[in-house]
Amino acid sequence: MRTALSMPAAALVVALSGCALKTSPTPSELQPQALPHTAVPAAWKAARADTQPVTGQWLATFKDPVLSALVDEAMAYNTDLQVAAARVEQAAGYLRVASGSLLPSVGAVGLAGGKSGGGGGGLQGLFLNASLELDLWGRLRYAEAGAQAQSDAVAADFAYARQSLAAMVARSWLLAIEARLQVSIAKEAVRSSESLLNVTNDRLRVGNGNAQAVAQARAGLGSYRDGLQQAELAREQAARALELLLGRYPATEIQVAAQLPAMPAPAPVGLPSQLLERRPDVVAAERRVAAAFNRVGEAQAAQLPRISLTAGGSNVSSDLFVLKDTSNPVWSFGANLIAPLYQGGALQAQVDIRSAEQKQAVADYARAGQRAFGEVEGALGAEASLRTRDAILQTAIIDNEEALRLAQTQYRVGSADLRAVEQNQLALYAARSTRLRVQTEQLTQRVNLYLALGGGFGPPAMEVVAKQ
Repeated sequence: MRTALSMPAAALVVALSGCALKTSPTPSELQPQALPHTAVPAAWKAARADTQPVTGQWLATFKDPVLSALVDEAMAYNTDLQVAAARVEQAAGYLRVASGSLLPSVGAVGLAGGKSGGGGGGLQGLFLNASLELDLWGRLRYAEAGAQAQSDAVAADFAYARQSLAAMVARSWLLAIEARLQVSIAKEAVRSSESLLNVTNDRLRVGNGNAQAVAQARAGLGSYRDGLQQAELAREQAARALELLLGRYPATEIQVAAQLPAMPAPAPVGLPSQLLERRPDVVAAERRVAAAFNRVGEAQAAQLPRISLTAGGSNVSSDLFVLKDTSNPVWSFGANLIAPLYQGGALQAQVDIRSAEQKQAVADYARAGQRAFGEVEGALGAEASLRTRDAILQTAIIDNEEALRLAQTQYRVGSADLRAVEQNQLALYAARSTRLRVQTEQLTQRVNLYLALGGGFGPPAMEVVAKQ
């Protein structure tokens, strides 16, 4: 007797559970398929680097509390990040919608009425109905899995948006400091040019100079003053760009540091093989492949019949007429079968569309992976080159300072003309400006490297929350 009762129960369990879903490809399975022509090396090629695991909290390596505070401000008030956060909430809502389809649907309808002649009550009642689709072929479960993967992708996008914003704030802060220092160099060049013009006028007054030299010195001073105006404009634009990232009004009122931060110690970069599973934007692309895979399964299952269990109950009374069935309430149970027989090829077209979307998602994943490799190698190579250039420019500045000192001395005693002084002066300030640009770019490339590696910028707990 127990055996006879257990067999229908087992059949019901099988019907409710339906067929098992196919699982989307794992990252290790997806990489060879998406990047068949990309041989990932055992170590980075651009430069020797520390292969220890990528560290979080890279922002702290700059030892700049003002920069850290600015990043926190941007996280709170940047409008682009608020848009990304809203997308996370939206994706979570779509997931709840998809999950709700797997649960029973219950509805109620109430009726109330009166007699046509007034007085007393007419038709009154309550109707309840419930339905549950048996997900035999996995259509609803594929939809839920696709929504979950899409929600994961949007969450990873948000994590990458936070990392990108932190990097943008850091780069903008460095550029704003550089712009201030470039203004200082330009002012120094103007003062030096003014001093040279005074010397030229003195020589003309005592009879050792000529009007042409004065005109040349005055023209040179005009060029340096024009350069100062350009530097001032660049400083204002850098300040406005930073203020906009922080959600402030672009009033160029932000206080910028007087010196660039020191270059941090070499960064641990991990291994190339670990990159694709660490960078949030690549993780987002992989999750979109999973979402597309499940949408294909959903479209294929939509071609098969749908079976739903239904149940209903009613309790109706009337003072106007006598109901035939007086044994209220009344309950009913049943099942519905909907089989798509012919829809003009629309269902197969949906499968084809979803399959094409899956191919696109795989290609997008490959593009994101190649971009990630390129950004890391590019940042490593640029940093190594800039380090060499900085040493060269430092020596060039020393040599130019000595050459300018000698040229100025010779000009004062009349053994050299103004052209030599101007040439050495121009070379010196060009070298100083270029070295400042190189030093800023070194720091910027370090920021780019951390972003390319997918390194977090805040406490570990904060990074975990951001990815959820």
